Amino acid sequence: QVQLVDSGGGLVQAGGSLRLSCAASGRTFVSSVMGWFRQAPGKEREFVAAITWSGGRLYYADSVKGRFAISRDNAKNVAYLQMNSLKPEDTAIYYCAAGSSVSWHLAARGSEYDYWGQGTQVTVSS
Repeated sequence: QVQLVDSGGGLVQAGGSLRLSCAASGRTFVSSVMGWFRQAPGKEREFVAAITWSGGRLYYADSVKGRFAISRDNAKNVAYLQMNSLKPEDTAIYYCAAGSSVSWHLAARGSEYDYWGQGTQVTVSS
């Protein structure tokens, strides 16, 4: 069992930065693939980034590649999403997710993940 708590969202101007955190409880965190997803008003949830348990493999949506960076600290049971050069179209609720049996080639699918955070709002003003 893993419980996830998202934090770090807020209001930022275009071009600014934010760092989201996902604090996890539960012994399975270390062995889990961690992902970040987002959902804008009136839109479907979309994949943002994923990281393997070791941090050795990273996967990004094309829309955030080069601007966002996912990382994790297994000693602290925390995953991060560093977001730079933010754009108004990045405005959404961001959710972290964990899955203990994620097929890496399917890591962009929300259905691969077993646990979800409550979400944190990110608003980017133009």
